[in-house]
Amino acid sequence: MELSINTPALLFPAISLLLLAYTNRFLAIANLVRKLFDEYNKVNDKQNLAAQIKSLRNRLNYIRYMQGFGVFSFLLCVSSMYFVYNMWQSMAKATFAVSLIALMISLIFSLVEILQSTSALELLLSEVEGLTDPSLLDKMLHRKEDSKD
Repeated sequence: MELSINTPALLFPAISLLLLAYTNRFLAIANLVRKLFDEYNKVNDKQNLAAQIKSLRNRLNYIRYMQGFGVFSFLLCVSSMYFVYNMWQSMAKATFAVSLIALMISLIFSLVEILQSTSALELLLSEVEGLTDPSLLDKMLHRKEDSKD
């Protein structure tokens, strides 16, 4: 199979948009960390805020890995295009394959970060609802059981 210069070039807009999305997530979390830090210094009950801050630290680490692997993928994509340009097909194919793997790893970290963010939201919601309130899923299950009776 011959690799043309257009194949790696197809990833350029996708990787660029992905990096922009990652940067936006990073900026949103950085602002949230600053806000929570200010709240942490003002309130007496710091347990929930400390858990949220710890979760945000983990998410920032995931975003760092997402961005790192995304940039690495982008660099390998450019290298692959250079190798195609010089007609070094074996190097171009290998570099492009590693670029795709790096992009896939970046997306996996993105998925993990998204899952982490939903658990952080659950932590906030549990504080608002009260720790003894049943979850939405529990409420739905009980309604179905009640309707069967």
